[in-house]
Amino acid sequence: MLKKIALVVLALIAGLLAFAATRPDSFSVQRTTTIQAPPEKIFALINDFRQWPQWSPWEQLDPSMQRSYSGPASGLGAVYGWSSEGKAGAGRMEITDAVPSGKVTIRLDFSKPFAAHNTAEFTLEPEGTATKVTWRMFGPSPLIAKVMGLFFSMDDMVGKDFEAGLAKMKQVAQ
Repeated sequence: MLKKIALVVLALIAGLLAFAATRPDSFSVQRTTTIQAPPEKIFALINDFRQWPQWSPWEQLDPSMQRSYSGPASGLGAVYGWSSEGKAGAGRMEITDAVPSGKVTIRLDFSKPFAAHNTAEFTLEPEGTATKVTWRMFGPSPLIAKVMGLFFSMDDMVGKDFEAGLAKMKQVAQ
């Protein structure tokens, strides 16, 4: 009887893994808002990691979070590292592309709670006296992420943080 139960459990796990393996090999999460401010004002908030505590939804997760900055103060090559024993985990961001008042691309490497290597991208499009801001994160979906994706929606989880961050960015910029 115990062998049959073990075989059924193994078959269920194998089926779950097989199904997860059919899921997409990459993910993308995106949110957009319009901010009543010129692109250059918003660009300055994104292109300089020292400005992120004003609007980033993750900056307030752990008051004891350790932060480090290296490279240029802003723009291409600027680096921000963080380490937290709390919900913020640990990782590193580096600006890999910066088009003044138009786009900032960031290599985003998480080391805790688990390793992940993604790209974050902010695009700014003028709309009269306002700016349309799009925040997008994308990257590979290894098997463990595909399995987690069967139970949790990356879009729902991260999307809420993007919405909160864009709302706070709007407050700061306006």
